Amino acid sequence: MAARAQLATLIPIRNMSRAIKFYTKAVGGKLEDRGTGQMRNFWASLTIGDTPVWLVTPEKREKRTLAYSVFIVKNIKGFVAGLQKKGVKFQRAARMGPETKVVGPIAYDSGGASAFFKDTEGNVLMVFQSTGRM
Repeated sequence: MAARAQLATLIPIRNMSRAIKFYTKAVGGKLEDRGTGQMRNFWASLTIGDTPVWLVTPEKREKRTLAYSVFIVKNIKGFVAGLQKKGVKFQRAARMGPETKVVGPIAYDSGGASAFFKDTEGNVLMVFQSTGRM
């Protein structure tokens, strides 16, 4: 049953117009639909790559530090550089173990490379490039 379902990423936001601008202009997503009337600032759907993304404004703001959304890319250096050119600020990369190599905002490990940034709403997002060993 679930094998036939499409999976969407839900991202909690605080300011709908600001979030739409970030996810379309900086990240390169396409706005598909936005709520109307009382729902205008509560819900919008976008497509990033082939993935549906829903922006929602929850009643209460969660406190969290994990990245619930991950951009899986083939060229992390190019992806990060492209976002940086659009003003996206990346977090300082952290060493996950003794073999971790840190180059700017990107941490390279045996399983792949990762970088983290926040959207305009404070959500932590991850960029990941696999080494193919996972």
